[in-house]
Parts: sequence; C-alpha cells; structure tokens
Amino acid sequence: MEWLILLGAVALVGGYFIAVYNKLVSLSRRVEEAWSDIQVQMKRRYDLIPNLVETVKGYMQHERSTLDAVTAARAAAVSSQGSPAEQAKAENLLQGALRSLFAVAEAYPDLKANQNFLVLQHDIADTENRIQSARRFYNGNVRELNVTIEQFPSNLVAKQFSFRTADFFELDTPEAAEPPRVAFP
Repeated sequence: MEWLILLGAVALVGGYFIAVYNKLVSLSRRVEEAWSDIQVQMKRRYDLIPNLVETVKGYMQHERSTLDAVTAARAAAVSSQGSPAEQAKAENLLQGALRSLFAVAEAYPDLKANQNFLVLQHDIADTENRIQSARRFYNGNVRELNVTIEQFPSNLVAKQFSFRTADFFELDTPEAAEPPRVAFP
C-alpha cells in the first residue's frame, strides 16, 4: 500500500514537471514568434524608407543632411540583428531621424501635396502602429515567460532545464516609444 502512495506521489510530481516544462516551451515559442512579428513589421518600414527618401529628395534640395541621417539610421537598424535591447537602440536612432525628416518636410507645401509622399506617409504611419502593437504583444509574452520562470515552484523546473528570461523590447525615451508624427495639417 505504501508503495502505491509513493508511486502516486512520484507520478504527481512527474506530471507537474512535465506540465510546467511544456508551458515553458510554449511560452518560449510564443516569445520567439512575437519577436519575429516585430522584425517583419520593422522590415516593412525599412523597405518603405528608401521610397520616402527618393520622393522627398526632389523637393528638399537644401536638406541633404536630414536625408543622409535617415538613410544612415535605416542602414544601422537593418543591420542590427542583436537582442531586443540592441535593436531598440537602432530603432531610437531611426525614430529620431524620421521625426526630423517629417518636421523638415512641413516647410515644403508641394511635397505635402505630392501623392507618392501622402501614400508613403500613410504606409509608414500604419507600419508604426503595427510595430507598436507587435511590441506590446511581444512584451506581454516576455512578461508571462519571465514570471513563470521566476515564480516558485516553476522556477525549479526552469532552472533544471536551463530556461532563461527574455529581454523586453523597450525604447530608451518616452518620445521614442511614440511613432513619428507623419500627418500634416
């Protein structure tokens, strides 16, 4: 009889370990999937930026440094393949460069009326909203994974199988967390 109780206890503990392990695997995959979604949205934005720069070039003859800054920031963001923290640094630079571009573009009435510019402006605003949404989804999944890894007794399973907490995708400043203003009055 004692061996049945012992066998039941071992089965219960084993079942718990399996359930927690499977949950941790599932959460890890959701974090990876959410990060992939952020990267897809950022790539979409990176692909739009050269078209925006080309559209703006003809109107902004005297703003070469602004265009160069956007191009350099885009190149840095595209080449950044590191952690979410490293990617956030590159995104901060790109956000600032885009803000400058749209601020300077306000001084060009013909540009603000250009159909290509208006379409690109809309597409970038839409993409920025998608990136924010994907970032919130990613950070929610990271939070859930990290809490599960750190809470007792699931932390015992996480430690046993070497699960690691994930980094949040956080921008350095509150202004960088806001998408660049791309709408003109």
